Parts: sequence; C-alpha cells; structure tokens
Amino acid sequence: MSIQSVELGKAYRLLQPGPTTMISAKHNGKGNIMTAAWVSLVGINKVMAFIGPQAYTRELVERSGFFVIQIPVVSQMEVVLYAGEHSYKDHPDKNNKIPTFYQEDFDIPLVEGCAGWLVCKVIPNTAYEQQHNLFMGEIVGAWSDDRVFRNGHWIFDEAPDELRTIHYVAGGQFYAIGKGTKFNHGPGKD
Repeated sequence: MSIQSVELGKAYRLLQPGPTTMISAKHNGKGNIMTAAWVSLVGINKVMAFIGPQAYTRELVERSGFFVIQIPVVSQMEVVLYAGEHSYKDHPDKNNKIPTFYQEDFDIPLVEGCAGWLVCKVIPNTAYEQQHNLFMGEIVGAWSDDRVFRNGHWIFDEAPDELRTIHYVAGGQFYAIGKGTKFNHGPGKD
C-alpha cells in the first residue's frame, strides 16, 4: 500500500460517491427539476442540499418552502444529464421532456422511474442558505420502488442492473452501485 497526499481542493471527492440525486420544487404553478450531486443526510429525518444561486429550482424552494430529492437509477442517465445540462431560465420547456407524477397531498413534481423520493420541508436557516447555498429539509414524505428498496433496506442484489443507483465522482464520470457484501457482526443489524 502507498499512501498519497490528496489536493485539498479535491478532498471532498473522497466522500462524494453518494447517490446522484435530482431535486424538484414548485411554486405558484411553476415547477423545475435539477440534477444535484451534493445532497446528504443530517441525522435520521433531515437532509442537506447544496443549491447554487444560479439554479431556478432554488428560487422555487425559497418561495415554496419545500423540495423533493429523487434518487435516479442507471436507466435514467439521459434524464439526469439532460436536467443537469439545461437551465430552466434558458430552456423554459425543459421540464416537458422529463416524465413526472404527483403523490397525494403534495403539489410537487416527482421524477418517474427513480429508486426513491423524499419530500422535504425547508428548515429555514438564512445564514447557511445565503452564505453557503445549503438548504436543510425535514423529510415529510417518502416512497421507494420496491424492486430496489423494500422493508427499509436496499436490495440491489435482487434488482436488474438498470435499477442500480448512480454515483457521480467528478469529471463527467459516474458509477453504478455494485454488489452487496454481508457481514454477520458489528453495528447496524437492523
């Protein structure tokens, strides 16, 4: 083994391979969907999402107080890339090319075909939102495709390859989640 130094400007990539996500929001009849790589858990029922000031979705989140985090799969790569490469401000018909649906009690578009969906209510923190572009949300609704997530667990080993989650690692490179390995000891036996 050889240990090497990692440039601090790229050190975040050591933690980056979480699932690529898509964030949607809607306010006053206008909705939008964007691709986002920097989304993570903050405890059990809260998430943190980086949403830059240039994103139209951010304006919708700020006005509505809600957003949805979607976890796309391999078969959706074209949609993920399209949503990430096209701004609503420049392409107002962008969302017409992304298939969506709605869940009861939530007037926010959800992207069809994902492995999971989390509706989040913004926990306001103006300082973090303005200074760091970080939005915290409490999960108030969640659904999954039972072919890949069932009874509170991912079951990728039973799912076809096209239903594996995708993970962005930088430079235009993505990976699909791999096969599982089960250990019969240690923490987290739920």
